[in-house]
Amino acid sequence: MINTKYRSNRSEIMDDFTLNGEMLLNTSDQIANINRILGGNKTTINGLKRILNDLPKDKTYTIIDLGCGNGDLLRVIAEFGKKMAFKFNLIGIDANVHILSHAKELSQYYREISYIHQDVLASDYKPLHCDIVLATLFLHHLSEENCLQLLSKQLEKTKLGIVINDLHRHPLAYYLFKFVCLGINNPMVRNDGLISILRGFKKEDLQQMSNKLNVKSSITWRWAFRYQWIIKK
Repeated sequence: MINTKYRSNRSEIMDDFTLNGEMLLNTSDQIANINRILGGNKTTINGLKRILNDLPKDKTYTIIDLGCGNGDLLRVIAEFGKKMAFKFNLIGIDANVHILSHAKELSQYYREISYIHQDVLASDYKPLHCDIVLATLFLHHLSEENCLQLLSKQLEKTKLGIVINDLHRHPLAYYLFKFVCLGINNPMVRNDGLISILRGFKKEDLQQMSNKLNVKSSITWRWAFRYQWIIKK
């Protein structure tokens, strides 16, 4: 069995922000499809519902998605907002300008969605004022130190809270994804997906970060091998 006691520090191909080409776009689209099929989007939407519960619908809520990729989640949230009569201003942030160009094209019919090219770990990154921050399958790309620095910065500018949806580092998750990969021809998806799981989290990892941030939060396991970490202001 693969050893998942400690987080891996291996880099993913996608961590190269200069990456471009058909392979990148195909990978981003396949990751979005896998996330949708395995219920990943539902984890974020559920967290969003918990923060928005009982809040008035006569105002516009600004929601920022860190590491937005091809913008699939933002489009899902836009549809959720329409269904639930919420008004959203949705902003996706990503460090890869090429993937953002793809996201803009896929989101051209969503007026509530906009995108910003920015490396959130750069020294000049200044978080925007917003109501809610989302980090879906993003924090596992970062070291614990960088996670804490970023979340601390975001909390200063965030009015309602942060919804984090990330991978549970577990042997069964690793082998489940290996099985899923039997039907995937994209080598980048196979490589990065397995590394992502090994860079994921155990509940105690998230609880320790929550303690260091000195925040009240809820950490819930959800299928398929995800943790929903909600930090309410």
